Amino acid sequence: MSRGFTAADIFAGGGGFSRGFEEAGFRVRVAIDNYPPAARTYKANFPHTAFIADDVKEVGLDEIAGVSGLRPGEVDVVIASPPCEPFTGANPRRMERPLDRLYRDPAGQLFLHAIRLIGLLKPRFFVIENVPGVAHPEIERAVRIELSRAGYRRVYFNLLRAEEHGTPSRRLRVFVSNARLNPPRRRGPSVGEVLRDLPDPGAAWPPNHEAPPSLPARKMRRASRLRAGEGLIEFQGAGGRRIPNFIRLDPSAPAPTVMGSRRFIHPWQDRLLTVREQARLMGFPDYHIFLGSRDAQYNMVGEAVPPPLARAIAEYLAALLEEGRGV
Repeated sequence: MSRGFTAADIFAGGGGFSRGFEEAGFRVRVAIDNYPPAARTYKANFPHTAFIADDVKEVGLDEIAGVSGLRPGEVDVVIASPPCEPFTGANPRRMERPLDRLYRDPAGQLFLHAIRLIGLLKPRFFVIENVPGVAHPEIERAVRIELSRAGYRRVYFNLLRAEEHGTPSRRLRVFVSNARLNPPRRRGPSVGEVLRDLPDPGAAWPPNHEAPPSLPARKMRRASRLRAGEGLIEFQGAGGRRIPNFIRLDPSAPAPTVMGSRRFIHPWQDRLLTVREQARLMGFPDYHIFLGSRDAQYNMVGEAVPPPLARAIAEYLAALLEEGRGV
């Protein structure tokens, strides 16, 4: 289904944001990411999209126009997922002063480059995804100022939960946009519902379903005694926050938040999940493949925008575009 609307994807990663927008009928004209496994993965899944495998700090209108032909005002929506590490409470090395996370952390500065490219491309709508930490009052105020300088005075910080929009895992994220986002809610399936029909690891289909790495025997014996929802270990986040890992999944509930560094114990078997199983927890279709090392594949899955949530946002914006709304 094509609605005739177009999008550009900045910090495209493994393509979760693009997948949802394409499922909603958008054509993604250009995508940008310089992480080699993400570049390979994205191009394998979206061969029709012009791809720029370069540092976003070095990308401007000439580079974008050169590969896609896009000029300012010719794209309907710009979507962006700049790195979340500078802002997340899961990062024990997060800078203490909030504004330093945006202006001094080199990874945090990439958020500003997303705003720069939005200002250059002048889309009718933009959506920047990140962790709730970017809604800190000092950071929010700074982001509003930067977006106003880019030509967007109307800015909303939308808090959306992926599990309320068709995703089988919990995930609370902020979507900074020039539209108030309120897509219809649709409960996501449970862990058991999305894992039940998969064959044992190693089957010819689906892809990325190879046998997962095994834990040492002593840890696996401990993992076998975990109850649903319990974690084998904890790691420390910012401010001494303790975050569980190697969690036994509850088949009757959504999964905990999938992260690049997080692994799960299968709900019925004493083993870790495969990349494909974690991708299903994020709502990726089985035909969406991941390339690179196994750790790179897990990271791309965990750092993605869940496609069902991305699609809900895309369909909501498509309705606004059809009404003739936007900048």
